[in-house]
Amino acid sequence: MKVLLATMALDIGGAETHVVELCRELCRRGHAVTVISAGGIYEKDISEAGARHVYAPLNTHRPRDMAMSLGALSALINVEKFDIVHAHARIPAFLCGILRRRYRFNFVTTAHWVFVAKGAKKLLSNWGQRTIAVSEDIKKYLLENYKSVREENITVSVNGIDTERFSPGTQGKHIKQEFAIPETAPVIVNVARLDHTASAPSAAVRALIDAAPVLTQVIRGLRIIIAGGGDAELEFNTRAAQVNESVGYNAVIMTGIRTDIDEILAAGELFVGVSRAALEAMATGLPVILAGGEGYLGLLTKERLDRAIATNFTVRDCPPTDPDTLTADIAAFFENRNSVPYRTRNARLGADGRDIVTRNYSVARMVDDVERVYASLDALPRRVALSGYFGFGNAGDEAIMQAVHRSITASRANTEITVLSKNPKVTREKYGFYAAARFNPFAVAGTIAQSDALVFGGGSLLQDNTSTRSLLYYLSVIRTARFFRKPVMIYANGIGPVNRTSNRNRVKRAVEGAAAVTLRDERSLEELRNMGVTRDDIVITGDPVFTTELPPKNERIEILRSAGLDETREFVAVCVRPWKQTPNLAAELAKLCDAVSSELAVDVVFLPMQASGDAAFSREVASKMKRGGKVPERELSPREILAILAEANFVISMRLHALIFAARAGTPSMGIDVDPKLRVFLETLGMPNLGTPEEFSAEDAIFRAIEVTQKRAELSDALNELAAEQAKLAKKDPIILKKLLDN
Repeated sequence: MKVLLATMALDIGGAETHVVELCRELCRRGHAVTVISAGGIYEKDISEAGARHVYAPLNTHRPRDMAMSLGALSALINVEKFDIVHAHARIPAFLCGILRRRYRFNFVTTAHWVFVAKGAKKLLSNWGQRTIAVSEDIKKYLLENYKSVREENITVSVNGIDTERFSPGTQGKHIKQEFAIPETAPVIVNVARLDHTASAPSAAVRALIDAAPVLTQVIRGLRIIIAGGGDAELEFNTRAAQVNESVGYNAVIMTGIRTDIDEILAAGELFVGVSRAALEAMATGLPVILAGGEGYLGLLTKERLDRAIATNFTVRDCPPTDPDTLTADIAAFFENRNSVPYRTRNARLGADGRDIVTRNYSVARMVDDVERVYASLDALPRRVALSGYFGFGNAGDEAIMQAVHRSITASRANTEITVLSKNPKVTREKYGFYAAARFNPFAVAGTIAQSDALVFGGGSLLQDNTSTRSLLYYLSVIRTARFFRKPVMIYANGIGPVNRTSNRNRVKRAVEGAAAVTLRDERSLEELRNMGVTRDDIVITGDPVFTTELPPKNERIEILRSAGLDETREFVAVCVRPWKQTPNLAAELAKLCDAVSSELAVDVVFLPMQASGDAAFSREVASKMKRGGKVPERELSPREILAILAEANFVISMRLHALIFAARAGTPSMGIDVDPKLRVFLETLGMPNLGTPEEFSAEDAIFRAIEVTQKRAELSDALNELAAEQAKLAKKDPIILKKLLDN
């Protein structure tokens, strides 16, 4: 692969050395690597690894520098056509995210640290199509702070350490000679980025320097080597000079930025610090005291290992580094330095640390993880706009949205879907989907213009039974896609009824101009044929909801309890909707529910499919019952409704998707004929049609209910077979879309 690694700079720091090791190993495995950054001391290592370095001031958020970096990145990406762009810090990721809209490259980021996610800084955060987190707590941080980041797109990896370079066999004599350190002198080593930022481990460096006057009195000849640079380097150098003057010799040695960290560590007897440098020290065989800017854990032992691993050895959220505690722990470590127990303990700690790094933190493991992430994006990235009746709180349509989204991403992993929703904020927060406002023409046009295809459906969108206005809206979405020359897939649609001649002609033109058409039933195909549609590539599939996973039994019971229902009581589920044309419908439904409850000795549970209207009507019907019915006090999710319907004896419904949910769960049903699509589906299921609301009679319906109850097992078996067949048919839709996107 051709890989671009974008990072802020190449000086001392955990993220920087991570990039260097990643670059080395990717080159060794045959990938062509380019690194773009503000440069630094590791540029030479990048060149020696066989990679190319390109300069851009990616280490600053000054507008002029960011504009310069954006230009450099744009020119590089446009010419080189990288297979993968991999960003390693907030500014590089933000700029690469902007350019991805233009160049459509595969985009990966690595999260090395947690940052304050507020205001403008949050807007500057882009986590790519896939995110690599270097610890579990960073993954948790991403999920809690960035709603657009999905858990399935996060891979937890490690900071890979070159265990051949950092090993007990590495010699530190050169370092001792350079800094005139006696061969037998005790040496503490710290490697850190010396910055003023909160994420830098400066608090521990300051505590270590401040501890030197006391430590040199109790540990004869002690030297403290501090390697690193940054914007606080002058401050630390000044403080170190003051300490050295007070103790009478160069006890604190400030090396500045160095690349020979392996030799510096090898010169030490104890490492004090955190993060990647701590892992490098462990690989070298040094005992480690974990002390950093974000916390303090003390001497790393097996008992403290789990806490260290959980934060990737940053000891984030541990108690702060306290100079007195650090001084006491270092003094205790060096007690009886010349004794056999001292040497035995250090050898054991060093061997344990080395073993941990070798088994769990090797460069090979890190790059294996990275290559797997790269491979998951092997196909060219594609964007899809998804249009339907989404964001209105209708459980059936929300279930369609989830099923279509899940099916597309399962079939073609490298596909980003933006839902056109009435309430994009709720869609983003509730489901974690990208969303745009469906009634904002600029948002709709922008979403479609940036997409590779429009997925139209599922559901019954092309109909004027609701209103011509609704039909014209959906046709305008299709026309927008045609304007931007984006292919349209009419996805698992139910067609009609379309009553007006002008509307039938409009639907005919829309269908004939689509790149692909799939329908959820034969009646819809017949309707199109009657309109004059002659294309022979229309495919009959199934409703996407049939691909939805049925919640397991234990989860269904918990959902019943959380909805305030008694899981020990048998019940019938009723899904009703307001129907203004029949004023006495509520009273007639109440009669049926009372008869069902009395004759069959069951509870009646009302399940509103669209909370905005169905809930109030459900309560009205329940209030007219003599025996009383139960209406959940809160709005239920599509998954919760599916779970409850799976536990019902049977279902009485005026909503198509309640019947589909019930069929998916193998639960028999009866329907009130409020729409031709509901009538057709009841025929497909072989379930009773109780007539239109105007024809509906509670006296007639109770006999049908008794019959359904008597044949429940037989009907359930037939429904399970039908649901399996429908799920198989529905799986054709994402395959057809995948071919469209790949071509």
